[in-house]
Amino acid sequence: MTKTAIILGATGLVGSELLNELLNSSHYTHVVTLTRRALPISHSKLTNHIIDFEKLAQCGELFKGDVLFSCLGTTQKQAGSISAQRKVDFDYQFIAAQLAVSNGIKHYCLVSSSGANAQSRSPYLKMKGQLEQQIKLLAFERISIFQPSLLLGQREQFRVAEKIGSIILPIIAWLPFLKRYRPITGKQVAKKMLMVSTEQQIKLSYFVLDDLFE
Repeated sequence: MTKTAIILGATGLVGSELLNELLNSSHYTHVVTLTRRALPISHSKLTNHIIDFEKLAQCGELFKGDVLFSCLGTTQKQAGSISAQRKVDFDYQFIAAQLAVSNGIKHYCLVSSSGANAQSRSPYLKMKGQLEQQIKLLAFERISIFQPSLLLGQREQFRVAEKIGSIILPIIAWLPFLKRYRPITGKQVAKKMLMVSTEQQIKLSYFVLDDLFE
């Protein structure tokens, strides 16, 4: 049985770990990645499409498979402004989801964020929550939303706040009432995503904090 996975954000912390998990998984025979630049790896199961995300709506023919894993994300500092960050964290991902559902992809897996809320005062958490809302209106057979807390791992770009948090949070998270908020590695999230994509049959499921450590 052939099964194809598509990844958005394959160069990011979770996406790169997920790519490795999928390539090593017997459940998938083909892995398609859509990136701005060529990936530094090659594999018999891997097809890497280099695209201009500003023209993503014209790339519908690339969204043919069984599962779409959406791992895109950036920071306001990297993007340059909230509006530019929203283009990556909301617009690109929603366009991709629309293309996927129109091509018959049945399962959508989204890396969101702990605290995502369409009514949040935080622009970041608000756009994450709004994306979740819009995705749930699309006609996927299954939608799986992952809401990790602080993500640990080797990133392409250094983030001062996350570095500080990666030192402090693991310590304070030992307190019983904060343990469920402890940081998680990109690899742990990727493993959970792979497992859910092969085993979970629930139409709409959320995986929040503690759920990701299972």
